[in-house]
Amino acid sequence: MTGSVSNRLASVGESATLAITNKAKELRASGEPVIGFGAGEPDFPTPGHIVEAAVAACRDPKNHRYSPAAGLPELREAIVAATARTSGFQASPAQVVVTPGGKGAVYATFQALLDPGDEVLLPAPYWVTYPEAATLAGATTKVVPSSVASGFRVSVDDLEAARTERTKLLVFVSPSNPTGAVYPPSEIAEIGAWAAEHGIWVMTDEIYDHLVYGDAEFASLPVVAPEAAERCVIVNGVAKTFAMTGWRVGWMIAPVEIAKAASRLQSHSTSNVANVSQMAALAALTGPLDTVWQMRDAFDRRRMLMHGLLAGIPGIEVPVPEGAFYCYPSVEGMLGGSMAGRTVETSMDLAAVLLEEAKIAVVPGEAFGAPGSVRLSFALGDTDIEEGLGRWAALVSG
Repeated sequence: MTGSVSNRLASVGESATLAITNKAKELRASGEPVIGFGAGEPDFPTPGHIVEAAVAACRDPKNHRYSPAAGLPELREAIVAATARTSGFQASPAQVVVTPGGKGAVYATFQALLDPGDEVLLPAPYWVTYPEAATLAGATTKVVPSSVASGFRVSVDDLEAARTERTKLLVFVSPSNPTGAVYPPSEIAEIGAWAAEHGIWVMTDEIYDHLVYGDAEFASLPVVAPEAAERCVIVNGVAKTFAMTGWRVGWMIAPVEIAKAASRLQSHSTSNVANVSQMAALAALTGPLDTVWQMRDAFDRRRMLMHGLLAGIPGIEVPVPEGAFYCYPSVEGMLGGSMAGRTVETSMDLAAVLLEEAKIAVVPGEAFGAPGSVRLSFALGDTDIEEGLGRWAALVSG
């Protein structure tokens, strides 16, 4: 008997960022000297006190059992306290659902809010998972483009031009993956006020809230636009701030009705996030932040190193990233010609040439709804950044 994949899942593509990262790992394993700029995760180990908390949790029999689908009560309380410290947003534990990573929070939010026929406004460049999660909820996405000239930020006018009677949700991200853009608080307040005026829900992804640099300032939309709070869902997690991508702990903070719906979803899908991971996340949120600031300082240094090297390559236009750990250069000046004897018409073509000829892995802008650019992570060592971008420069000049 033969079967076929459901239409629902057949319409969902593989994560391009994970695919690039895995391809780079495969090539390295086969002996190729590939430098991967695709990874969206810190290259640092999880801080020691968090690991030790997990070891202790493993030995406690209470963590060997099922726990509430919405998360351990003590972790939900810690999330409320940590959110208040970081952004000033005041919530209650009843509004918190602990999810299997930030992706789990995005998926649960879309499942709780969206119905077939609903429309999601999605500023581009966007993280690869957002449109796929909307598709799985039966909704459609309407892309709102931005550019280097706008600092990769959309305005209220841009959003209003895209709004229709079917618009249900706006995805808002600051600091941004993939661009590193950070919206000033005043612009966030304007967008929040616009969403509230039109009764539009906002999912604000705050996973990079601790990773801002220079004069940039993180601000939470429901704090600077409190009129939007009743239709706002915050998603976050420990992955980026605490170098815990593999521990798979995220969360959503939502109005109680939406949080209850997401908890019901998890009770029938994933059940509780692994208790040991939850106890590790508890240690992260209640412990010292010394290592967090050390990692941020390293990222800050690397962003300027990467920006300077990219800016020196002919055909590249690159803004200085203000947050997260990515550069997102426009490579339009390299397209429409040839490189290493090969035709390069698109950023996808360029990524292929860079991987095969220079042995560096970047993620093409097509993955983020913004062709003509590529994403590079600076969550890797200074030596690799210098070597990899040196190979790119040599390929261009050579």
